[in-house]
Amino acid sequence: MLDHDALTQALKDAATRFDGIDVLEYSPAGSLGSAPLTAPSETGPADARWAMDLLLHGAVAATGAVLPAMREAGAGTLLYTNGAGSIDPTPMLGNLNAAQAALRNWVFGLHKELAGTGAQAAHVAIGAWVGTDGPPGVPAASADDIAPLYWELHTRRDEAERVFTA
Repeated sequence: MLDHDALTQALKDAATRFDGIDVLEYSPAGSLGSAPLTAPSETGPADARWAMDLLLHGAVAATGAVLPAMREAGAGTLLYTNGAGSIDPTPMLGNLNAAQAALRNWVFGLHKELAGTGAQAAHVAIGAWVGTDGPPGVPAASADDIAPLYWELHTRRDEAERVFTA
């Protein structure tokens, strides 16, 4: 399980050290460890819990750590990234895709809530393996290919979502 208190403290410490946080990009990734990936019909509450904790609950905690200062400043960008399964689910990732879709929905609501405040939120769905070490046959892209999308969301500030496919 993600340590939400440690995440919140790390972001507060970063804001203190760097005199604020202008952009938060939330995309927890890494090894799935022992977390099982399950098809929708095989997903039980415990199978979905870890993904919801990491993706949705972690995003809520991170946002709570930085959004008050962004609101006060009248500026800031919140970007949340996950897989394209949040839009077009892959059956073998049933529990993961459900959490991705929950995060996407929450971000859309946050985007609407922040309209006109100077702060903004947007979702990025990536339909490719990032890097060169992906499974054979899976579309891949480099971080350099994807980075401009984030810059455009930050600078244009008029979209709730961007989808990247390779």
